[in-house]
Amino acid sequence: MNRRGAGGTKANGMNEETTAETAGRRSFRLHNATIPARPLEPALYLVATPIGNLGDITLRALETLAGADVLACEDTRVTRVLLDRYGIQNRPFSYHEYNADEAGPRLIQALEAGRSVALVSDAGTPLVSDPGYRLAQQAIVAGYRVVPIPGASAPLAALVGSGLPNDAFLFAGFLPVKDKARRDRLGEMAAAPATLIFFESPHRIGATLLAAADVLGATRQASVCRELTKTYEEFRRGTLAELAAHYQQVENVKGEIVLVVGPPEPVETDEADVEAVLADLSKSMPTAKAATEAARLTGLPRKVLYQRLLEMKGADGR
Repeated sequence: MNRRGAGGTKANGMNEETTAETAGRRSFRLHNATIPARPLEPALYLVATPIGNLGDITLRALETLAGADVLACEDTRVTRVLLDRYGIQNRPFSYHEYNADEAGPRLIQALEAGRSVALVSDAGTPLVSDPGYRLAQQAIVAGYRVVPIPGASAPLAALVGSGLPNDAFLFAGFLPVKDKARRDRLGEMAAAPATLIFFESPHRIGATLLAAADVLGATRQASVCRELTKTYEEFRRGTLAELAAHYQQVENVKGEIVLVVGPPEPVETDEADVEAVLADLSKSMPTAKAATEAARLTGLPRKVLYQRLLEMKGADGR
């Protein structure tokens, strides 16, 4: 298969200009200067865009957005605001969770025709909690280059602004909506020796903090990072218990939120200590909950503690 393709073809409904028309719109504007953008080699370009402040865009990203033959995005209205800010005439093509089955093959066909395809999300880095990873997988399987154009990222902005340890971190996207599933998911990560990063909606942040304080530990340090890079940017830091108490009192929380939770404090325990903790907790809690609480107290994996507690109960004939 010819991966470079030939010009002058159509890609299943995506408009294609002539060479002269394409060259005429390949530029972007910085202040009062119009800067030409070179045509791109055929590939899928994953372009990071600002997460709030439109000034957080790289020159390479602007060149890519202006120079791509096809520009795919989640919401054309959102992307149009960015393009207009920098005088980019490229017309965005819609690619999102609900049309990926139809739009994805059309974008792959554009690559097959020798065209360059740039993909952006509404904000931040594509493929992070959005359907872009499917398109990247399809392009890789089909043998096309996938080129990251790095830039703004909400999880990293929250991490560095939180003041919490950043030598090891785990980004876990959105937690489940239902309380039990949310607590189960938190329990799976309770003993991870890393800072945890979550996306959360403003109307669920209070419930999530209550669950996190219960499962991960009330004294664990955390930061609620809201409206990053925007006018009302806020970092509220404290223990999970303190943050939970605050957000129970706040009505109509607004803005996009990233929750950052510090790693568990290391606890040195020997086998006898662990069994004593498990035995004490199992007197007043069901097995699963006792294992979760023991994981929080000891820093050991919940699954290991759960299995150990089952063994202890079996040995006791219970």
